[in-house]
Parts: sequence; structure tokens; C-alpha cells
Amino acid sequence: MSIEIRYEVYSPEGGVSKSPAAFPPMGANPSARGGTPPPAPPPPPSSGYAKRPATLENKTVYLVDTGFGGSYNFMLQLQKWFAANMPSVKTIRKRKPGNVFMDDNNELWEEVKAKGDAVVLGVAG
Repeated sequence: MSIEIRYEVYSPEGGVSKSPAAFPPMGANPSARGGTPPPAPPPPPSSGYAKRPATLENKTVYLVDTGFGGSYNFMLQLQKWFAANMPSVKTIRKRKPGNVFMDDNNELWEEVKAKGDAVVLGVAG
């Protein structure tokens, strides 16, 4: 459920009439209300993401199921797609161990780094 608060009045005669400046729209910059602006977002991690391979031909792609509802079936369909459309790509389906929402251990990620060329981490719903 969502609630929408409007600070505009629509009338057939005058069109749109804006609310007074004291009430900026929801989600407006806090500095517009006289407050302090939000802090800058943190910089991205220095390690960054792995480099993308130029092609997936003759590569190994890990399809990691997080355990969230529907992710098993999604990864199964993705594996079938690779088999039908890119047969030279080797796919390995794995289920992430532990809690759906947390990394409980690093064994799977170490295996992916050592043996894989790419990974699809899947959630569904």
C-alpha cells in the first residue's frame, strides 16, 4: 500500500496551482526545506567487479541459485537456454549455501573464482 500526498490543486478555470514554497513535494532535496543535504554516497569498493569476458564461447559459467523462491527453476531454464543456444558454454548450477540473504561462507565463491569464467547470481520471486 502506498500513500501519495499532493501539494498541487487542479481546477478547470486556473489549471494547476502550486502549493506554497513552505511545502516542497515529498522526496525533495532537504536543503529546499532549509535542512542539510544528505551525505555523499560512499565510493565504490576498490576491488571493483571482475572483468567481463569478451565472449562466453568455450567458457564455464556458474549459475548460482540463492535459494529464494523461484530461483531454482530460473537457473534450470537458463541452463537449458545455454544448452540450446550456446552449446560450447559449460554451465554449472550450484545452490548458495546458508541463508538466502547473507554470505555464510566463501567456499562457493572461491570455487567460482578458481574454475569459472563468469557467474549468474540469481534471485527470483
